[in-house]
Amino acid sequence: VRVGGRETRSWTRRALAREVGAVAQAEHLTFPLGVRDFVGMGRYPHLGSLKPQGEEDRRAVDNALRQCDVQEFAERDMATLSGGERQRVRIARALAQEPRGLVLDEPTASLDVRHEMSIFRLLRESADRGMTVLLITHHINLAARYADRLLLLDKGRVAAEGAADAVLEEEILERVYRWPVAVRTDPVTHAPQVTPLDGTSPG
Repeated sequence: VRVGGRETRSWTRRALAREVGAVAQAEHLTFPLGVRDFVGMGRYPHLGSLKPQGEEDRRAVDNALRQCDVQEFAERDMATLSGGERQRVRIARALAQEPRGLVLDEPTASLDVRHEMSIFRLLRESADRGMTVLLITHHINLAARYADRLLLLDKGRVAAEGAADAVLEEEILERVYRWPVAVRTDPVTHAPQVTPLDGTSPG
């Protein structure tokens, strides 16, 4: 794995954290922590030892809270949030880092339709501004709609890779998911859309 053309082991942890933000499926807090302080952890790579946040750091935190629609939770404890609310706060923490790249594992798990769509749109807009976004998801149709490039895995092996219309072919998907599907072009987004069919699995 290379970041900025360099192998990851050649980076210091602080320098790498300035370059890449990460959002896991879930994480567990062992002590009480407020939402604003949690998002503020994203600024740690930019701060020296015991250095307090400055105006630029506070601006980055406020902007991340707003982007993820969690500013109303800023003064609440993380433990009081629902699963979907916590996930949006985790994404806000990664954005507060202001990294050049984001790696996200199922970032829209537990989100309702509105926030799922807003997060995908936010990530698409971030990519359009030059950020590299690597996102793992089971939402095939949203991936087809927003991603530049797809990598489809089957038991850890690459089954297909490329543009959405090249990857999301019925034969490929039925082989990977072992279930019959239909693939049609969405008349609104013009992206391929996958519909599972009733019936017996082909494999």
